[in-house]
Amino acid sequence: MVSSCAVRTDQVVRDPDTVRMALNGWVGYEASAEVLAYVLREEMGYEVQLLRTAEQASWQALDQGALDVIVENWGHEDLMQTYGPEGNGTVVDGGPTGNEGVIGWYVPAYVAEEYPEITTLEGLREHTDIFRTAETGDKGEFLGGAPGFVTQDQGMINAFDLDLEIVYAGSEVSQITEVRRRYADEEPVLFYFYDPQWLQEELDLVKIDLPAHEPGCADDPDHVPCDYPVYDLNKIFRAGFVEEDGPAYRFLDNWTWTNEDQNQVARMIADEGLDPSEAAEAWVRENPDVWRDWLPEGAAKR
Repeated sequence: MVSSCAVRTDQVVRDPDTVRMALNGWVGYEASAEVLAYVLREEMGYEVQLLRTAEQASWQALDQGALDVIVENWGHEDLMQTYGPEGNGTVVDGGPTGNEGVIGWYVPAYVAEEYPEITTLEGLREHTDIFRTAETGDKGEFLGGAPGFVTQDQGMINAFDLDLEIVYAGSEVSQITEVRRRYADEEPVLFYFYDPQWLQEELDLVKIDLPAHEPGCADDPDHVPCDYPVYDLNKIFRAGFVEEDGPAYRFLDNWTWTNEDQNQVARMIADEGLDPSEAAEAWVRENPDVWRDWLPEGAAKR
């Protein structure tokens, strides 16, 4: 819970012609944020501040009035309980982005071909030894991404009684680099991953089939006998931004796109080396039939 001395939303003076957008640490989020920022600037005349921050810190910044929007939220029911209508009342669920978020455990297809049963829980339990590394010794390595991402992996390892040890790559970029290296050498690797994610279109990956998520199955973080839920990714707005009901809010409220749309932009940034704003411009230029529907009625450049 935020301290009672935190700065409240209505105490922060901001320029109504500026939109302050969180920029969280994965390239899919960056792809969404950059496209939205480009349209807000070039088509609607807004200034846009993209403020790089961690997921949890973004919610605190909304609560304190320092941000207006998180454009891709993966669950975080606990944070909505703290800051949403039943808590501080400073944030609002902004509705779906159109992206379906899937988190899971993955292996390359060549591993599944050599060990067909490994895509099941029993098969994985039998073959954790193939993922052993010098760092993990007699345990198999489970390659995590960034420690701050939504994760229940240790609770799943505990509940499924798997002889695995989590090794965090540290960031999305570092994890992708390591997975690509092992994939090129056809080395076994078991790792946390997700979709939308542009690398899914480059590598042939297989998701481990684990017991389906059911309500309440992840309540004990130390014992999680189920897979991740499927997330309908959504936006989170500062409540005051919604109450102002300006064109920028209505534009962001209208915005939805697909996993394919996001992956196109993310690939340009992460794989082709384009500057994020250049990638956004390229996508906007090629997809006017998509983004023009996001513009609020009567919107004109300010």
